[in-house]
Amino acid sequence: MSMTDAVLVKHLERLQLPYFVQLYPDLLAQAVRESWTHSRFLEQLAAGEVARRDEAMIARRIKAAHLPGIKTLDGFDWSWPKKINRAQIQHLFRLDFVPPHGNVILLGGVGVGKTHLAIALAHTACLQGKTTLFTTAVDIVNSLAAAQATGGIKREMARLLKPTILCIDELGYLPIDKFGADGLFQVISQRYERGSTVITSNRSYKQWPEVFNNDSTLTSALLDRLLHHAETIVIEGRSYRMREQIEI
Repeated sequence: MSMTDAVLVKHLERLQLPYFVQLYPDLLAQAVRESWTHSRFLEQLAAGEVARRDEAMIARRIKAAHLPGIKTLDGFDWSWPKKINRAQIQHLFRLDFVPPHGNVILLGGVGVGKTHLAIALAHTACLQGKTTLFTTAVDIVNSLAAAQATGGIKREMARLLKPTILCIDELGYLPIDKFGADGLFQVISQRYERGSTVITSNRSYKQWPEVFNNDSTLTSALLDRLLHHAETIVIEGRSYRMREQIEI
C-alpha cells in the first residue's frame, strides 16, 4: 500500500466509511480496467456504502422489534385454516393502514396462524423503515407492574407508545387483574390516532370484558378507540401445531 493509499484509508476510517475501505482497492482496479470516469467510480463506492447502511438499519430495527423469530407471508400455509380472507391479509402487507394510524386485530382459536401473521407484518414493517415492537399482553402487564414498583411507569409507557407499530400478541390467553386491564387500556387508548396497534386474540369481541377484568365500561371505551380505524381478520380452523396428531 502506498503512502497515499494509507492516508486515504485512515481518512475513510475516521469518516466511518467501512465499505469504502473494504472495496476501494478492487473497485479502483475495475475502474482502471474499464476506463470508468471519476464520477462513476465515486457513484459505485457511494452506492455500496448506502446499501451497507440500509442493511445495518434494517438489522437494528429487527433487533429492536424483539421478534420471537422471523416469519414471512410467503411462509404462511394458506391451505390449513378452514376460513381466512387471503386477499384482505395480503392487502394489509402493503401497510396502507400505517399512515392513518390504523389498527389490525387478528381473531381466531389457538394455532390458526395469528402470531405468524403478526410477526410477518412486523418484519415487513421493519424492512420498510417502520419502527416496531412485538410483545405479549401479559408481558405488557408485567412490565408496567415492574415499572410502577420502581417509579418508572412514565418511561415504560413511553417505550410502548413510541413505535410506529406495536404488536400485542395473545390477548385473552391468560386472565389479568384490574391493574393489568387499566394498563392495557392506557396503552391502547394513548396510541389512538398516534400509532398503529396489531393485536392477536383467541377471544371474540363480545368476550373481551372477561379479558379486561369483567369491566364492561372500560372494554367498551377501549373497543371504541381500537375499532375506529381498524381491520378485523377472523381465522377459523384447527391448530396447525396439532396437525400431525390430527392426521393420525
